[in-house]
Amino acid sequence: MSDADTLAIAASLTAACGAPAPVALTRLEGGRNNRAFLVTPAAGKPVVLKLYHADLADPRDRLGAEFAFLGYAWERGIRCIPRPLACDPAARAGLYSFLPGRRLAEGAVTAAHLDAALAFVLALNAPPRDARLAPASEACFSLEEHAATVARRVARLAAMTPDGAAVETFVRTRLTPLWETVAARLHRRARRLGLDPAARLTAEICVSPSDFGFHNALVDGNEIGFLDFEYAGRDDPAKLACDFFCQPEVPVPAAAFDGFVSRLMAGLGLDPVHAARAAALRDTYRVKWACILLNEFLPQGAARRVFAGGVAAATRGATQLARAGAMLDAIDPEGD
Repeated sequence: MSDADTLAIAASLTAACGAPAPVALTRLEGGRNNRAFLVTPAAGKPVVLKLYHADLADPRDRLGAEFAFLGYAWERGIRCIPRPLACDPAARAGLYSFLPGRRLAEGAVTAAHLDAALAFVLALNAPPRDARLAPASEACFSLEEHAATVARRVARLAAMTPDGAAVETFVRTRLTPLWETVAARLHRRARRLGLDPAARLTAEICVSPSDFGFHNALVDGNEIGFLDFEYAGRDDPAKLACDFFCQPEVPVPAAAFDGFVSRLMAGLGLDPVHAARAAALRDTYRVKWACILLNEFLPQGAARRVFAGGVAAATRGATQLARAGAMLDAIDPEGD
């Protein structure tokens, strides 16, 4: 898409929401599944245009999920997020208010940041919750669904990685055997907790930002804002917690897991068994995130990175393989 085409989309969306016409676009860095631009008007505040990647093999509506989630949150008075202004599904484009701030560096997460993240999630889930929101991307509502989702990811990597490549050896000798251990352990832990792996959550389901973590946060003075909700929707609170602690770019201190999860479940009005359930799923999500990191080697993941731009493929691949190894290193294969 040419710069002129992009500017025309920005002009159409600013007109649709009554914002000043744009005079310039500046590419913003950071998105891995989209292109984002700072839209500068002749007068008034800048806004942000996002163009979303589309793939016939991946039908997820990232624009629809993000726009609906932000609309839901904004209507509830939550202001630590961009405001959704206008969207054009045909152009796969959304226009949002500009959220100021700087990205957090690795190792910079503080207790105050954790408090802000928890407050955001609980504000999203203050009654009444909106059941009209669609399920989040890869939403899981039973322990069996969590395990099946990860099993599919492992199998996809095992089937599609090239023979002899470093990633193929990693998947065959580390990822697959460790996943078998973790899957069996999840069922043992469920039995000890008296949980039926097939039982589906109902009233316990929460509104989840999904892909939630400090990699999608901006700090502005004493304020912290959150952005990028392309996978958001209704989901299992245990999945929200495990994803939050597994995302690798700006890691959350692992030692904070038990306290954060206990506060989350209590704030959602859930029985303490849900905190234990989240702990039982933690290794399952470490394997899942290792798989997500290895998406770099699959055609769909590579296509999204090319669309979004950024680091060269060879460098990204080496980095993601190392991160996947570190993710698996956190799992004790002898644990119970």
